[in-house]
Amino acid sequence: MSLLSKPSVFTIPPHRAFADALAAGLIVRFGQTKTGLAQGIVLVPNNRAARAITDAFVRRSDGGLLLPRLVPVGDPELDERIGGALEPLGEGEEVPPAIEPVERLMLLARLVQKHGDVDAAEALRLAKDLARTLDQLLIEQVSPARLRDFAAELPDLSIHWQKSLDRLQIILSEWPKLLEERGRIDLAERRNRLLGGLAERWRAASPSGFVVAAGITTTAPAVAAVLHTVARLPEGLVVLPALDLEMPQEEWDALGPHEPDPVTGRRRASIETHPQFHLKLLLDRMSVGRGEVQRWRWGGGRDAPAIRSRAIANAMAPALFTAEWQALKPAERRLTGVRALELADPAEEAQAIAIALREALEEPGRTAALVTPDRKLARRVSAHLRRWGIEADDSAGRPLSETPPGTLLLALATVAAEGFAPVPLLTLLKHPLVRKGEERLAWLEGSRTLDLALRGPRPPIGLGGIANFLADDSGRDGALRRSAAAWWGDVAPLLKPLEEAFAGEKTLGTLIAALRETASLLTGNHTWAGPAGRAAADLLASVEPAAEQGPTHVSATSLPQLLERLMQGVAVRPPYGQHPRIFIWGLLEARLQHADLMILSGLNEGTWPALPAPDPWLAPRIRAELGLPSLERRIGLAAHDLASALGGREVLVTRARRDARAPAIASRFWLRLEAMTGGLTRSPLHRRWAQALDKPSAHGPVPQPAPEPPVEERPRTISVTEVDRLKADPFAFYARKMLRLSALDVIDADPSPAWRGSAVHEVLEGWLKEDDCDPAKLRPRAEALLAGSTAHPLMRALWQPRLLEAIDWVAAEVARDREEGRRPLAAEAEGKIDIAGVTLRGVADRIDRAADGSLVILDYKTGTPPGAKAVAEGYSMQLGLLGLIAERGGFDGIEGIPAAFEYWSLAKRAGKLGYVASPVGGRNGLDAADFTTIAARNFIAAAEKWLTGDEPFTAKLHPEYAPYGDYDQLMRLEEWYGREC
Repeated sequence: MSLLSKPSVFTIPPHRAFADALAAGLIVRFGQTKTGLAQGIVLVPNNRAARAITDAFVRRSDGGLLLPRLVPVGDPELDERIGGALEPLGEGEEVPPAIEPVERLMLLARLVQKHGDVDAAEALRLAKDLARTLDQLLIEQVSPARLRDFAAELPDLSIHWQKSLDRLQIILSEWPKLLEERGRIDLAERRNRLLGGLAERWRAASPSGFVVAAGITTTAPAVAAVLHTVARLPEGLVVLPALDLEMPQEEWDALGPHEPDPVTGRRRASIETHPQFHLKLLLDRMSVGRGEVQRWRWGGGRDAPAIRSRAIANAMAPALFTAEWQALKPAERRLTGVRALELADPAEEAQAIAIALREALEEPGRTAALVTPDRKLARRVSAHLRRWGIEADDSAGRPLSETPPGTLLLALATVAAEGFAPVPLLTLLKHPLVRKGEERLAWLEGSRTLDLALRGPRPPIGLGGIANFLADDSGRDGALRRSAAAWWGDVAPLLKPLEEAFAGEKTLGTLIAALRETASLLTGNHTWAGPAGRAAADLLASVEPAAEQGPTHVSATSLPQLLERLMQGVAVRPPYGQHPRIFIWGLLEARLQHADLMILSGLNEGTWPALPAPDPWLAPRIRAELGLPSLERRIGLAAHDLASALGGREVLVTRARRDARAPAIASRFWLRLEAMTGGLTRSPLHRRWAQALDKPSAHGPVPQPAPEPPVEERPRTISVTEVDRLKADPFAFYARKMLRLSALDVIDADPSPAWRGSAVHEVLEGWLKEDDCDPAKLRPRAEALLAGSTAHPLMRALWQPRLLEAIDWVAAEVARDREEGRRPLAAEAEGKIDIAGVTLRGVADRIDRAADGSLVILDYKTGTPPGAKAVAEGYSMQLGLLGLIAERGGFDGIEGIPAAFEYWSLAKRAGKLGYVASPVGGRNGLDAADFTTIAARNFIAAAEKWLTGDEPFTAKLHPEYAPYGDYDQLMRLEEWYGREC
């Protein structure tokens, strides 16, 4: 069969919705009979385009319509295969099947790890980049053998690029052998062969019905060959999206690709960032001149004014020709129907977009779509829309790693990799899928008990380490630990298979199997239910058998990252339940369709357009010499997507002036639109609505809290350490003593000063009570504490040298005191007295008997002791109050008059660790003999005001002596502190 000499190539301009205009035209041309459309084939770029065009036909199917076959040519970047209708049925040479994407990725990762010293997660990342590079070589029909020539021709390549090239050559030499052993070929290679065979068959014999290639813009030689054939079939059409037929020839020629210089042989760089470049390259490969392309006559019913297409084309002019904007007629630079909205940050942007989408629903039948490559922004908008009960149709879906089944699998991998550390363990146990259903409430009660028991520094690693930690119930939280241990005894066996898999000989297959088994033990079938659960099950089902061919060296710590990278490539889309008129599209989904209102968002550099993904395998110079697309070509595709979307009937473009971290740079496309139009028409109303939506009608900040509980309900017992809190921040005392609210320790906390102080007190108490302050036994006791199973690794590594040096100082100081006749009497001595109608309690770190028979009240400090100023102003009277208790016989078996008060600090002063300081004498001028009297007077005054009196518990009464913020949120500090009344 001879092909037509004149190609039938058309274009639908941006101001028309491509899918609707295409459907309208095909119905007119081929749908005059009931079966006319059904006799044809429509080639589309991918499955998403097929859905968009199907929907367009449905919108025009009055009374029913038999559709043509919509066949995707396949997109290797999406792991999409060519449509089954294009497969040869016993005709010609059989094409081998394509290797499965997961199996291919695993094999490539093993090759990467074999020829490079990287862990499994990094090998997988590099394998993904390698797969993309290999696909580009196959799509552009570049033989890998040409790489060997460049290794010799480009000796001036930098060392790291030379190493990458050498490694790539080795891998590509081994890769065909692996495919041949399995009887498989690459997906891109299979598509090339099928498309090549299709073009040959259609050149030999035209299909019985019409053939239309619609919306295909890929420049792959195999695809271009098919389009070349389709355009010349008797009933063949090629319909391109948004080809600029009115672009001046000089600008068109400047795009490239250019012929080599006759002298140097070098090519002038093409303008691959232009939205028309890939279309020009496609036409060149189809052997079609731009003058042979015709404008599609039919509209889609959602068309913008035709002048919009001209204005869009002018805005996208190559940089060298933008000076001509000044000579444009106003109509050719005006974007009527396009408004701009510039917001402060992504949160405000998402709120304004949601309001605009909600506003569109006020008009019956009106549709609206958000188009953005920013998935975080899309999720924010979806969340805002749920305020009005709107579930937007988000065709891009969510990555599997962000769905409940995905986060559960990641939590399992993380908890095993970190040795069942408290934070990842509790994250796993509290996951919403674990024990979902009737058992959930009891499970959460046990999880929360374990949460409380594990607070503080990290316990020993492993399931057994946690069991041993909980078994030590000798402390003040003994009852809590016993309760948690009873629950943990039932939970640990569920996690045992996971621990065993990660402790033994680790292969990726065994680790994945352990994750699957443990997920089922914890959740039953809930992990594998629903669209996300089925996607997770499918992923594991494909990864588990292929894992044997994957990376050979898999460390436990690399599995979470490896698993997350696998899941990020899986999108989960809800099958039903979305709003029929509100859509959220990615750039790919928006290419061939329009809504009545198009909201184009995220127009910042790095978002739209995105930063080009680096190629770690091929240097830019080598890519250019091989004829591969430059890394910047994706910017041109993003520009084409924007140009097509700007053709909507009504368009709102938005950006945020800053992102979550720093001020954002406006997209080059935004700046072009602003510069050409002299400033886009603003849409301030949506911003005002967004700001007003959550703004209260009036602000009513609370006054400074000052609760006044009845006198008879006020506490009659107080510790000496609580007196400063009572005087400086009465509200904090009220919250702690009367409301019984106390701050929880941080989970997996670094050793805090308070925790370190408790450890030191434990060592020194045991030294006095069991070793009689023998200087030779103090250091071994401290070393035993640090070597114990409960000692935090951070403390052992960082604090051990400081502690041991300070401990040696304590031993030397006690030995010196003994030589002078002073001896320790008691450690951690508990005492109490009744004073001013209140029981005053206290624990003295140590009480010594001086040579003259008087008492020495001593307190250990791991940090800096209180200053003289605080004592002079009536605070930091702890030692004085302890002396008062001793003076009045409050410590059993200890009698005498306190004559000295000392802080033994283990902090550094004058370059040495350890020194003695006293709260009396020195700059405050207090006499040690009067210290207990002054302390008593201060305490009685405070007790009579707040404990036996009716003084309100005012918040932050003296903030300079109330440094802790445990109750700041409860007292709503930010609402009143520092505010002028």
